[in-house]
Amino acid sequence: MSVRKSAPPLKLADYYMGRDKLHRHELTRELRANARETLRRVNRLLRRAGFVCRISSGWRPAAINATVPGAAQGSKHLSCLAIDLEDRNGRLDAWCMANLAVLEELQLWLEHPEATPGWCHLQTLPPRSGKRVFYP
Repeated sequence: MSVRKSAPPLKLADYYMGRDKLHRHELTRELRANARETLRRVNRLLRRAGFVCRISSGWRPAAINATVPGAAQGSKHLSCLAIDLEDRNGRLDAWCMANLAVLEELQLWLEHPEATPGWCHLQTLPPRSGKRVFYP
């Protein structure tokens, strides 16, 4: 019997993307707690799915968010309640769509893969629609 090694967990430093140093005055205790919880849930999902992913977008201070094309003014990235993971081939998105019960168990919501080509957007707060898979 072979034992599959689990993927290394995503780290807070990768989630902050160096912005915790450049914008430290904006990164409150509440945001730090949100970031830890977001990574906890997403790391559990990645372990279950057997994926190793890189973060393409984590915490976004307001000034950074304003420069991201298509980013919502009220993006969950501002409050450390969302993460974008590289998913060039769409395999993670496909796995999530086929395993919505896991997303529900972990209390994660998925932006519809049609709206996120090349990345997988997950968040820990339900969208206004309340749907597990939603369009922005």
